[in-house]
Amino acid sequence: MNSNTEKPQALLEARSVRVLVVSFGSVEGAQLWLEQTGCTFDILLDPQRKVYRSFGLGSSYAKVMKFGCLLQYSDYVVANIDFPDFPHRLLEDSYQLGGDFLLDSAGKVLLSHPSKNPLDRPTVEDVLQSVDSAGQSTNSAHKQKL
Repeated sequence: MNSNTEKPQALLEARSVRVLVVSFGSVEGAQLWLEQTGCTFDILLDPQRKVYRSFGLGSSYAKVMKFGCLLQYSDYVVANIDFPDFPHRLLEDSYQLGGDFLLDSAGKVLLSHPSKNPLDRPTVEDVLQSVDSAGQSTNSAHKQKL
């Protein structure tokens, strides 16, 4: 199978990539999100947002409510794409921006993608390319040591 037909999770697992979802929400909200999205990745709750701050992720009304972002959401509604349905009491900071980061086993950042808006995410191919590039660098360094 090629990367266009394989499921993203299988592609990541084939390269020994472990995904950890980080959320600042409550346990109840995280459980509801996992149920509604079908996400099977591990989740870490960070209510004090220490992980968010350590990666420089902020909160921005202007970036979240940007016209282009709202327009894209409206396209999703027209296309009948479902969004998780959260009770208002579980909504915390809808202006908190996320990001995607790839770290190796030593904690070295291989990919850093702080989101410019809630829909800004790297593709699975971007992540896989970072994993593959890191593997090539490691193999080259290992060969030079021999």
